[in-house]
Formats: sequence, C-alpha cells, structure tokens
Amino acid sequence: MSYEPRTYRHTVEPDDLTCFGVTIKETDLQVCAQRDLTDLAEDLVVRARWDLEEFIRTHPYFAESYAPIEVPEDAPAIVVRMAEASRVAKVGPMAAVAGAIAEHVARGLAEVSPEVIVENGGDIYLMGRTDRTIALWAGERGVSNVGLRVPGGLMPVAVCTSSGRIGHSLSLGDADAVTVLARNGALADAVATALANRVRTPDDIETAIEAARGILGILGVLATVDGHVGAWGNVHLVALGD
Repeated sequence: MSYEPRTYRHTVEPDDLTCFGVTIKETDLQVCAQRDLTDLAEDLVVRARWDLEEFIRTHPYFAESYAPIEVPEDAPAIVVRMAEASRVAKVGPMAAVAGAIAEHVARGLAEVSPEVIVENGGDIYLMGRTDRTIALWAGERGVSNVGLRVPGGLMPVAVCTSSGRIGHSLSLGDADAVTVLARNGALADAVATALANRVRTPDDIETAIEAARGILGILGVLATVDGHVGAWGNVHLVALGD
C-alpha cells in the first residue's frame, strides 16, 4: 500500500476548536478538540493498537481475512466491534479498523472535551452539539465544492468514506466515493467498504443505497460515481465556496 499525503488537512480547522495530529505507526489522525489533548489522544491510540495487535499476534487470520470471522467472547472490545461490523457488512474485519479507532479516540477525549472531531484517513467521528460541515472530495473526476452538513442533534456520529479511485484502502468497485453515517464507527467504515465494492457504474448507485437501507444502524448514505450522485437518510448536502 502507498501512503498519500493528507494535504486536505491544511484547509480544515474549525474556528472553535484546536486541531493537532497524532501518528502512531500506521494510525495517522487529525484531532480537533477544545484544547490540545495530544498526550491523551496518543494514549488512547496506543491502547487500542495494543489490544488489536496482541489479538492479531495470536489470531493472524483476523488481519488477513476478506470475509467475516468469529472471534472469542473474551476478545478485546475493539476486536469484537470490528468483527460484528464485518459480519453485518459481509467484509473482512480490518475494513472496520479506521472507523473503530476514530470512535475509540473520540469517546475517550469527550470525557474532557465535549466537542471532538477525529479524522482517520477519511473516516470521521464527531461528538458534541455544534453543527459541522464536512467537505467531500472524491478525486478529480468526482463531485466538488460540496459539503455534508452534520447537525449537532445527530451526534455522536461516524461519517466514513470508501473509494475505488482514491486512497490506499482496497476496494473492488470503481466509486468516486461512498459515504456512510452511523452511530457505530466500525459499522460505518465496514458498510462504506462493502457498498463501494458494489459501485462500478452509475447504475449501481441505487442498488447500493437499497442495500444500506436494509442495515440496522445506518443513518444515511451518499454514493457518487462519474459525477452521478445518490443519497438516502440523514444526508444534507450544501454548496461550498471556491
């Protein structure tokens, strides 16, 4: 996998929050909170990664499988959440890792900062009461100057995106982007991956959205390919300035 510099982060900083980066091995976060909480955020990432890495050390198939797998009842909480999300979405458990870590960090920071945004490579978890607008970018061929309005009343909520054209994550589809909203970060991430796998042409957008509508816990979905857009649920699009 190749790393793509996350240059979009230079243009994203809410006026009411302090933003800072947290990088631990492959985990590369941008976090926005009411003050700089770098040390706490790093501790939360380290704990989550330790639990996950120790489980993978004795259960290597967890990191290798492209299909759902069963895990022991006494597995670490993050492992159980990822396994359950993968079962629902019918993808491998690592498809849920970015969303699961984003939620884990956001909920940990929310104990000292009620307003929190954690972005993990396009997978975002938001907590608080302030309305936020998330800029959507789906590559040069995708929609542009469009934002997703997330009202404070919908939080806590995950906004996770998968693409067949940009980013380093594996996708079997050709979608510009598929964005999924859910309370559960692991679920939003896994379902975004599953739906993006389905979308190869504009004709696939409707079937992907119908599939999302049948999944308990999904609050909304947005799918784009070749400039065509489809949406369902709590998806409020707004125009952004140039």
